[in-house]
Amino acid sequence: MMDPYLVKDAPLPYCKGCGHGLVLRAFGEALEKLQLPPAEVAVVTDIGCVGLADALFATPHTVHTTHGRSTAFATGLALADSVLGAARLKPVVMIGDGGAMIGINHLVNAALLNADVTVLVHNNFMFGMTGGQNSAFSPLEFVTATTPAGNAVPPLDLAQVLVASRASFVARKITSDHDLTDVIARAIAHPGFAMVEILELCTGFATKWNPLTGAQLKQVAEKAGYALGVLREERRPTFGDGYKERGKEARREGNKENGAGPRFAAGTEVAQRLVMAGTAGERVQTAAMLLGQAAMLCGLHVTQKNDYPVTQGTGFSISEVILSPEEILFTGIEEPDAVLVVSADGARELERTGMLARVAEETLVLADTDIHLPELRCTIQRFAFRSATGPKTAALAAVAQWLDMTGALPMDALWTAIEERFPKEMESTRASLGKILQTT
Repeated sequence: MMDPYLVKDAPLPYCKGCGHGLVLRAFGEALEKLQLPPAEVAVVTDIGCVGLADALFATPHTVHTTHGRSTAFATGLALADSVLGAARLKPVVMIGDGGAMIGINHLVNAALLNADVTVLVHNNFMFGMTGGQNSAFSPLEFVTATTPAGNAVPPLDLAQVLVASRASFVARKITSDHDLTDVIARAIAHPGFAMVEILELCTGFATKWNPLTGAQLKQVAEKAGYALGVLREERRPTFGDGYKERGKEARREGNKENGAGPRFAAGTEVAQRLVMAGTAGERVQTAAMLLGQAAMLCGLHVTQKNDYPVTQGTGFSISEVILSPEEILFTGIEEPDAVLVVSADGARELERTGMLARVAEETLVLADTDIHLPELRCTIQRFAFRSATGPKTAALAAVAQWLDMTGALPMDALWTAIEERFPKEMESTRASLGKILQTT
């Protein structure tokens, strides 16, 4: 017998008569019906009364998120598991109408992606936890704390928004519907994005200010023009399925063109962690990308992390690149194997963040001749990257110099990466880099 999903006999932290409790119980019954392994269920809750459910789950994973962003968190979980994992995780979002309004773009994008996420929208027509303010789903003439004379703006039809966003499962139900559990179970079992909007009561505010009972929720839906029931249920590939298929096709095409396996032999048998620093707008990240592409041509795993100010044309530009024969499970660089610094902006940022303080005696630092660096416990080798090749080629010149000195990758792999990405610049780039390589 599988462990229960909900804490047994736990008191519900909701106002008497609140629809949240009914939705929670229906959700728990749906999980019992599906008998999904609890470790493969991730309940992602939003801010608000709906988020009080976290502590009520005994066995599934729970993630409490920022307001309106629960769908984005769940989509990230689903995409990571579908692309990098075993594609068994089932994220289920519990969000109110206020959070859905704030994060509607996340709902739209999750639907377009067809991420394998189920979203349960608890629609009580207002922000219940913060005092009963109106939301985008408040009906016309609905009295709230911010519309005491009645709401004058027509409510958004979330279900139709998501139908237009290519959501593959869309339903709208009422908390008292006898088949609510079954519809939630269908949504969770659906392979792809699924949204169930559940119309319910806020007994803390809505029923005090409006002549509203549970029996009248159907009338509210009809007056707003809301269709009820399962509004769409169709199959289309999830993002994860499509991503994997495109990857297989790309590999097939690549193997046809280049032969199976890497096109070049890497010169390193261990991971190489590089930090590249320069000025924004001077193609530091492009140089890092080309290095990564060259490494992939050699069959290596690659990660690239970029950092720069909000403006992309001034200030620093940093790229952290890891090249490894093995899978890279942590993308941070605690102790770099090489640091390539081609501008004063980059040097200042490395010093400010403490990266230069983390170099080891074995770290190879290649710096432009005109850059001031603090005293380091490793050797600093200087080259005229900027004056010899120009500011926008200096970072790539440093990459070429590092490859020439270490042999971590063959230079032919870098030339091929440049030619494939920037064929029109190939001749001039080779000439510029030759000015550095010929002097060493």
